[in-house]
Amino acid sequence: MLKLEAVKLINMKIAALFPGQGSQTVGMTKDFFEHNDSARALLERAFQVLPGLETLIFEGPEEALKLTENAQPALVAASMACYRAWRAATGLTPDFAAGHSLGEFSALVAARALEFDDALRLVRARGRYMQAAVPVGEGAMAAVMKVGLDVIQEALLGLEGAEIANLNTPEQTVISGSVAGIAAASEALKAKGARLIPLQVSAPFHSSLMQPARERLEKDLAITEFHDFYFPVVANVTAQANTNSSVLPDLLSKQVTGSVRWVESVQKLHSLGAEEFIEFGPGTVLTGMIKRILPEAKTFNISSPESLDAYLKTRI
Repeated sequence: MLKLEAVKLINMKIAALFPGQGSQTVGMTKDFFEHNDSARALLERAFQVLPGLETLIFEGPEEALKLTENAQPALVAASMACYRAWRAATGLTPDFAAGHSLGEFSALVAARALEFDDALRLVRARGRYMQAAVPVGEGAMAAVMKVGLDVIQEALLGLEGAEIANLNTPEQTVISGSVAGIAAASEALKAKGARLIPLQVSAPFHSSLMQPARERLEKDLAITEFHDFYFPVVANVTAQANTNSSVLPDLLSKQVTGSVRWVESVQKLHSLGAEEFIEFGPGTVLTGMIKRILPEAKTFNISSPESLDAYLKTRI
């Protein structure tokens, strides 16, 4: 890995981004665990807080890691390990942060508004509550492409059981709801020229069907201690930069049933002056989304020692 003293710090505003459920992979961050002291220390702490997490992350099996209650804390641990390795290597602090759905918890940990241990416990509970809210097989989600948001909103008018869950890019919006509702919405959207891709998910996330999960999570959030922010975090449900820790219980509970306004969130980061967007964690889902929202943006992904070295070379 490049030496810290070889890194010339460039005065460029940085937005730290953290992925949501679906980005997890068996073996993620193992190289960091084996070769980076900062990442190892953080991961070891995660394994103490949630026994069994080490095996899930490094060995799987994949089907177990994909379970919502496992994937959520595993991704927070993995994303934060990548972030800590980057911080240790560069000495940099982001100017802003945002996370996609679950990733908002990682963003808050990075901003020091939420303790790492608390985040792990919260998202483990969040995953359990979300899975329990709707029996398996009764909910569905689908990605909608080739039509704009206005067309989708028009198609959903008057339909029950279908809501907008994620506004990922100008060309991709995810809908969520009951199996019957998503089927009806899919037919209506296909008639308007849309392309629909059913998503392999275990529950209809970010829809009103998640209300039972929201109510259970609210109780946990009410007894969680939040802290002052080191830098602003753009919230999913408002797409606004927040530095007020007192509103976090409300924002994080609303997120369970509300839409992830990712396009607006990225645009807000850009309007605040973000020039460099760094995705911390496995996969490049958010990096790809950024390119579709801001084609000229400078993007990076930190998920391994090799990717960190590649990043450092850009700053020499």
